[in-house]
Amino acid sequence: MSFPLFHRPGTIVFLDDDHDYLEMLALVLPRHWHVKLFLRPLECINYLQQEPPFWEADAWNQQLLIDQWREGKPLIPQILGYWSKYTERYALTRVCVVDYSMPAMDGLQALGELVDWPGSRVLLTGQADEQVAVRAFNRGLIDQFIAKQTPDISRRLIEAVEHLLGTPNARHAQTWRVTLSPEQNALLRIPSVSRDLSNFAAKHWIEHVVIGDPFGVLGMDAMGNVSWLQLEPAEGLRALAELAELEGVKPAGLQEIREGRRLADLELRQALGRSQPVELNAAFTVGDDAALLGALFPVEPSHCPDVANSYANWLVRQDRRNVQG
Repeated sequence: MSFPLFHRPGTIVFLDDDHDYLEMLALVLPRHWHVKLFLRPLECINYLQQEPPFWEADAWNQQLLIDQWREGKPLIPQILGYWSKYTERYALTRVCVVDYSMPAMDGLQALGELVDWPGSRVLLTGQADEQVAVRAFNRGLIDQFIAKQTPDISRRLIEAVEHLLGTPNARHAQTWRVTLSPEQNALLRIPSVSRDLSNFAAKHWIEHVVIGDPFGVLGMDAMGNVSWLQLEPAEGLRALAELAELEGVKPAGLQEIREGRRLADLELRQALGRSQPVELNAAFTVGDDAALLGALFPVEPSHCPDVANSYANWLVRQDRRNVQG
């Protein structure tokens, strides 16, 4: 398991020439997904072929945050501004699921038209098409294939899409990894650390970014509430306590920091320009060897994106799940 440095929801596209099947998907797929359903290959292809320039623009916007960080601008308020401004990032399609057996154009031909589209590809096959799908998977033309005759196909399909939505995007990872030190990167690669962070993120957020300056994860839930998971290597607790002492934390609190029972929000305060007293929150271990600790701190609504731009409210504004074509 690899914890994504950058994660957010996205659109899932389905292409199938069976209208009844698409109608069934509209009913059973998770309601927190943004879903587009296409009956005709050309309409689906045209829709996805419009996206690459928007993917590039989004990648450029992310890279700009990194460039400004290198010039001394704190990352946390920049990420909050990015989340607030670029609400249509959720419209970018993350996964496309295509039926192989279609009369006008088979699924592999349809996917072959999407040369520059960067999302994940799933092929639905009949029993006779399995070897075609295996060869396509081995050649890297698709990310997964699922036989339509699989028992409980809806559950299997949902699991496959969820897996792909949680798979790190290589370009996003490359963009954000530069903020991490080699030591921080090594900690995140520990399997138990990655596992714990993945489980924590799934419970608290629908979108997050991992950064190294300061070290932690900035996450946002579906309603637009933002929180900061501060990550602190155990070896850094004494230095954190010394900084907390300079900020007026009392001796009892300093002892809790040194013992790894609480962490202080010093770097979050600095990044957001907070003037309130230092906040100490309960710490917990991340991973199995206690080399890394975490503590969660809420970010005040005044610093967060407008609730109208939250994922939940964006989803409400989208068209109903009607079959296109």
